[in-house]
Amino acid sequence: MKTDNESPKNIDEYVAGFPCDVQDILKQLRTTIKKAAPDSEEAIKYRIPTFVLNGNLVHFAAFKNHIGFYPTPSGIEQFKDELAQYKSAKGSVQFPINRPMPLSLVEKIVKFRVKEARAKSAAKKRKL
Repeated sequence: MKTDNESPKNIDEYVAGFPCDVQDILKQLRTTIKKAAPDSEEAIKYRIPTFVLNGNLVHFAAFKNHIGFYPTPSGIEQFKDELAQYKSAKGSVQFPINRPMPLSLVEKIVKFRVKEARAKSAAKKRKL
């Protein structure tokens, strides 16, 4: 795990700072998000991988015992029943590293967030 104070410049650099087993999980997560949000752009925000589409779409980060996934409070609320087995907070969920990553659930959450982001963008345009 990367411990220095220098922020990674991109997601590849972020992922490279972790052990190989964690890198594999992060790569799977990244691929799943990109597939569910092909029009999104990758960025590093808050020093963690972020996908952007008309604003921040989702973030993710690796920790010692879990992968943090941050789909905003609406993403957590919309899938609260499916996320019930995981530790979560208002806008985040923790997926334990020692359990299979629920990639199909992540894909559904990201697709929901894409719809939200597009609706929000369309609403802004209508106001103009």
